[in-house]
Amino acid sequence: MAAKQKDYYELLGVARGASDDELRKSYRKLARKYHPDLNPGDKAAEEKFKDVQEAYDVLSDSKKRQMYDQFGFYSETGMPNAGPGGPGGAGNAYPGGFDFRGFDFNDFARTGQARGRTNGGAGADGGFGGGGGFGDFFRDIFNRGGGAAEQAAPERGSDLEYALNIDFWQSIRGTQVRLNINRQDVCATCHGSGSAGGASAVCPQCNGTGNVTQNAGAMKFNITCPRCEGTGRLKNACPTCFGDGRVTRQETVEVKIPAGTQTGSRLRVSGKGNAGTQGAPAGDLYITVRVDPHPFFERDGDDIRIKVPVSVAEAGLGAKIEVPTIDGRALLKIPQGTQNGQKFRMREKGVFNSRKNTRGDQIVEAVLKAPDVTNERARELLRELGQVDASDPRTELWAEVR
Repeated sequence: MAAKQKDYYELLGVARGASDDELRKSYRKLARKYHPDLNPGDKAAEEKFKDVQEAYDVLSDSKKRQMYDQFGFYSETGMPNAGPGGPGGAGNAYPGGFDFRGFDFNDFARTGQARGRTNGGAGADGGFGGGGGFGDFFRDIFNRGGGAAEQAAPERGSDLEYALNIDFWQSIRGTQVRLNINRQDVCATCHGSGSAGGASAVCPQCNGTGNVTQNAGAMKFNITCPRCEGTGRLKNACPTCFGDGRVTRQETVEVKIPAGTQTGSRLRVSGKGNAGTQGAPAGDLYITVRVDPHPFFERDGDDIRIKVPVSVAEAGLGAKIEVPTIDGRALLKIPQGTQNGQKFRMREKGVFNSRKNTRGDQIVEAVLKAPDVTNERARELLRELGQVDASDPRTELWAEVR
């Protein structure tokens, strides 16, 4: 009797074309619902939780999901079967719609042993040989009836991450920088094919073992390396890249830093990551920006903050004073009786935000500066001021203390 089949998409309650984000949201919802800690003693909930975990483990992994979509459901034993979406239709406990019960597998064992001797190694996994064991057997089944091994699928190149320091004015006004990066590029000798005739090198896909491991849910098995066909070496490997099709080199990249960039901004340079394999597109270059601080200006989102010294006379009588802005000098009117730490807003004197098409403000904080008494006349004026304004500036403080 065929093992009970599991539909991982059905377990997670998503469609077959569901995105990674849809899978993740559904998994989190179901995991919370059936978690054993929230359902103590409920065996059904515990089993459901395990099924949901298993389904998400497969579907959240692109390679596992690809294999599952190709071969359909999985039985409880972990053997792939050809349910809906697989090659054999629903109800078959084996790939391709064939039932191998009653077959004499000794023939396969002898074939595997012979293959193992041909490849220079003893048979493994119960005599199925060739270093791949059941992997060779499954490869013959999965690979369209046992034909020649397929080439490994082209893979997009990996992304690169770099950090970049810029100064305050570069972040405000924008700039263009030249960045030296190390990246994998397509080999100029073999044009990415990895083959150039005459040379021989260790296969980079299997590292010379002749086998690669495939994982799919509860199942884990070895298959013959599709790149070197189990030999572990590339007979016509390119002498420059040793069969990888890519070489590491340094490249200078021009990067445009837009005006208004701030610390933590992440910029993308398309196609400047590592090269892909077998003609696949390259990855992207991501640059994380850090802005050096300015001695006077402080960035607060799109606003600029600055502390400006104000004399006692200016604060007491009121005045128009010049203050620095990122655009140059500007006049600011401070009212009579301005207090230390009082803040004033200068509209649209902050940083331009290109996404919002708006500018921030500049916030000016008044810092009262006591006069530098250097002569007797200055002392007399301060004494006269003290006599005219005899109020105690600490009156409110004493009221609170008492």
